Amino acid sequence: MSQVENKTIYIKASQSKQVTNKRIILSDVLDIISLDNDAVKRAGDIVLHTVKGDKNEKVIFSITKVINMIQKECPAFSIVNIGEPDFVVEYKMPVKPNPAWEYTKLAITCIIVFFGAAFTIMTFNTDVSVGDVFDDFYKIVKGVDKNSGSILEISYSIGIPIGILCFYNHFKSDKVHDDPTPVHIEMRKYEEDMNKAIIKDADREETIRK
Repeated sequence: MSQVENKTIYIKASQSKQVTNKRIILSDVLDIISLDNDAVKRAGDIVLHTVKGDKNEKVIFSITKVINMIQKECPAFSIVNIGEPDFVVEYKMPVKPNPAWEYTKLAITCIIVFFGAAFTIMTFNTDVSVGDVFDDFYKIVKGVDKNSGSILEISYSIGIPIGILCFYNHFKSDKVHDDPTPVHIEMRKYEEDMNKAIIKDADREETIRK
């Protein structure tokens, strides 16, 4: 092992990090790696930012600020960044859990999603004339006109909820498989796009902590 490798600190910052402590140290927001454990601890204990006031806050930092801070604390080490060049630190005020309010929000969300999905499905069915398609299909197969509901409508009504459960990777209390659901993917895409926009706006306004 070379002496240079022994004197190198690797840092990795994610695009965003959420913290609940007002006194934010580097180990809260970075992955710090080095063969020298003492250097890792010294670098991790550096105070990056202290939140003032009692409200949620987002602060954007440049990795150059972090490198400068670590070099002052560990001047004998070279710093190598293997993460994001800029990153967002979001301070969330600690909130005491309120089960009643959480269940209320869950119930409201379920009601909105249920009626929204029902309206969307009905609109789609009307737009593509699913009822007429079933009528034509029934007449082609049976040779007579359909006067009431048939196995087609029943199968379609049962198949939609089953298809949604399988597509969104949830069935009862277990997942069908370990892959992220489409909802999770879209949420991550939204979060990533939002963080990029925040960093870009901060860069234009020159409010990134450098």
